[in-house]
Amino acid sequence: MDTDAVRTFVTAADTERFQDAAAELSVTQQAVSKRIATLEKFLGVRLFTRTGRGAELTIDGQAFLPHARELLRAEERAVASVRPGRRALRVDVIGRRLGPAALLGDFHRANPEAELDVVTLFDAEAAVDAIRSGTVDASFRAVAMPGRELPDDIGVARAFDEPIQLLTGPAHELAAARAVTPAELVGHRIWMPGLVPGTEWAAFYDDLAAAFGLTIEITGPDFGTEPLLDTIADSRSLATFVGEHTRLFWPPDHDLRRIALRDPTPVYPHSLLWHRDNPHPTLAALRDHLRAGRVRRADAETWTPAWA
Repeated sequence: MDTDAVRTFVTAADTERFQDAAAELSVTQQAVSKRIATLEKFLGVRLFTRTGRGAELTIDGQAFLPHARELLRAEERAVASVRPGRRALRVDVIGRRLGPAALLGDFHRANPEAELDVVTLFDAEAAVDAIRSGTVDASFRAVAMPGRELPDDIGVARAFDEPIQLLTGPAHELAAARAVTPAELVGHRIWMPGLVPGTEWAAFYDDLAAAFGLTIEITGPDFGTEPLLDTIADSRSLATFVGEHTRLFWPPDHDLRRIALRDPTPVYPHSLLWHRDNPHPTLAALRDHLRAGRVRRADAETWTPAWA
């Protein structure tokens, strides 16, 4: 159904004159008559009766009028749902337990009026494709790994550097340590079955292992976070890496230990990506929030891959 014709019908019904409807819609009277005729042909009924005083609704026109008004209101709601500034900002956070999700939560607490639609995408390549197609407005990612340069229409700004921690069970050799250096992890088995080759997070941990001579194992099926924690809790030899802001939950008897890494501290380089032509006001507010809250660390204290 032609919504312009429906809008013309409603305006003509309100003004009771095609001439006045034409003036209100900034079209010719002939255009009004043509739109009404098109709508009548589509519906198979007459909507108006011409009189000496103007145009009166027929019985069918009176029956159709409230539905026509609702149709126009539905059109307005549909347009508003995707119009920048009136729809929720769609943001990819990689995973809902990870640091970017916590950071986005901080933004929302500081800006409770901001509407957010939180999504999770697989990797940086999928995120960039989604941003360019308009599926999402922004994404938190580590960029740009070798061979994956960002397109010119994608904006990028470092959001925050998340310290990496060692997670062990209570029987692990390092369980009692308050902090360890990457060098002290040489020879220890770091188990990360969730690493997927070709992703930016796998590239980060590959470079971390190469830089400090670490052994990171990705063998075995990835059954998810809880089975990983169960295995780590019962192991004397296995540990894993987690982000400082990653939210983890485990039974009290697991007694898992989150141990800081120092000298240097490996940090995961989260950046915010967006399309340079995106005018959404909440996107601008998010960028300002991240810029104001970013904690900068001395380069000598941290380690990041050369490509980040």
